[in-house]
Amino acid sequence: MKIEVINEEDTDVFDALVAGVREHKYENMGPEDTQPLSVVARDEDNKLIGGVSGQTIYRNFLIGVVWVDKDTRGTGLGRRLMELAEVEAKKRGCLVAQLDTLSYQAPVFYQKLGFEIVGTVPAFPGSPERYFLLKNYQ
Repeated sequence: MKIEVINEEDTDVFDALVAGVREHKYENMGPEDTQPLSVVARDEDNKLIGGVSGQTIYRNFLIGVVWVDKDTRGTGLGRRLMELAEVEAKKRGCLVAQLDTLSYQAPVFYQKLGFEIVGTVPAFPGSPERYFLLKNYQ
């Protein structure tokens, strides 16, 4: 056995690790039907001003990123984007949505949308508190 530390990005190693995890997952849950799901907004110049992006898998909507341009925040755009993304996730048979956020980002925003905090990683020097949120569609 040889163990090594790799201090640079190695996509071959990453892809092999993901393939191993997927193989184990298939053995326990069957094949996955992962589909990307994004809802975006653009201004009149076609500039991206906000969006929600993630994937649906095993009846979960896994939200990877939510962003609204600084000049557009507070207009309700974030809520509209989230609502449209969730409608699509439900059409795909999702029963829950999941995401994580940092304390300075938007935990209250997500709670107003019906998400519940189901876990946290406390803040420590150099890192804010992290929240894991879940919303049940059932």
